[in-house]
Amino acid sequence: MIRTSRLASGIRLVTESMPDVASASVGIWVGTGSRDETESEAGISHFLEHLLFKGTESRSAREIAEAIDAVGGDMNAYTTKEYTTFYLRLLADDLELGLDVLCDILLRPAFRPNELEAERQVIMEEVLMHLDEPADIVQERFAEALFPGHPLGREVLGLPEVIRSVGVPEIRSFFDSHYLPGNMVVAAAGRLAHDEVSRAIERRFAGRVGGGPPRRLAPAAGPLRRLVESDETEQAHLVYGVRAPNRRSEERFALAALNHVLGGGLSSRLFQSVREERGLAYSIGSDRVGYDDAGAIAVSVGTSPENAGQVLSLIDAELDAMAERGVSERELEVAKGNLRADLLLSLEDSGARMSRIGSSLLLHGQVLTAEEVIGRIEAVSREQVHLVANQVLSSERALAVVGPFAEEDFPLS
Repeated sequence: MIRTSRLASGIRLVTESMPDVASASVGIWVGTGSRDETESEAGISHFLEHLLFKGTESRSAREIAEAIDAVGGDMNAYTTKEYTTFYLRLLADDLELGLDVLCDILLRPAFRPNELEAERQVIMEEVLMHLDEPADIVQERFAEALFPGHPLGREVLGLPEVIRSVGVPEIRSFFDSHYLPGNMVVAAAGRLAHDEVSRAIERRFAGRVGGGPPRRLAPAAGPLRRLVESDETEQAHLVYGVRAPNRRSEERFALAALNHVLGGGLSSRLFQSVREERGLAYSIGSDRVGYDDAGAIAVSVGTSPENAGQVLSLIDAELDAMAERGVSERELEVAKGNLRADLLLSLEDSGARMSRIGSSLLLHGQVLTAEEVIGRIEAVSREQVHLVANQVLSSERALAVVGPFAEEDFPLS
């Protein structure tokens, strides 16, 4: 029931029909994120995400909010390093209204100076809130260490000096350059018909054409091995990891299995070793991320400062062991079962389905069915996981730390 098409405007459309639900979810995915900003623009993508809800040529911010609230809908947006997404979920009977509002904010934002100033303060409050969270700061420092001097190493929120000074002309110029049909994907899931959504989008985007994915440069410099930010926190916050293949790599399914065995669940090696067996952390886990031309596997943990060295040694030992010997048959079986169930459980909601098909079309250029994804997962072998573990986990590791430390507390071996 998944259909894709490219509309005359250049927009790529993907829909998934769910005849038995009462809802419809629709999202517009713009293929530009924080990595596509210059240093003097750092933070504009996130600023834009906020501003588009502040009003259009014909609607105020209150009118936008009331229109969606009146039909019990939910509307939001988020910015990542490589795309920005605007989405809503409402009753299928109200989809036309939802498309009216969503397309209006993407096509005719007002960018009124007084609204920009109000939102500037909101974003600065968000930045200050972020700076109060050492668990967030350490993630930011890890990105800096893994991709030094590259936009992927910058925080999505941007640079405070840019947020304080950027004006309407700069924001309008960025919008006009990136928010074009050729750089957009529209995704919809729920009780809807592909052809009807196609006609509705074409009608609203009539006369607006052009655009394409932004040009990007892959990270060139190697990672920094250590980045320590001294702060008198109660806990030591560590992120430790390596670069990994990009999101389109054929190894991504083997990487997903590897990540689950390493730190993706309660039965993972790191959770069992660090928390269950030794009680050295409340929470520890690993994540895999894939970008257009790079990727990462990273372990995150918070622990008492006096235990930081021991925890880091345990992580190193698990990374070394997995690189050398791979995973067991039972570990791979558990990982596959978890990945399969996680996918299938997500398919019970129109919003999750919309998000899956939208991100797949934008980031991979195709949408695999759930059955195809499960087939790729089931096809992963121990040999494949061992090969990718040896290649990835044996590469140079980067460490970021926030806590009551100096750099010499983490000597380079």
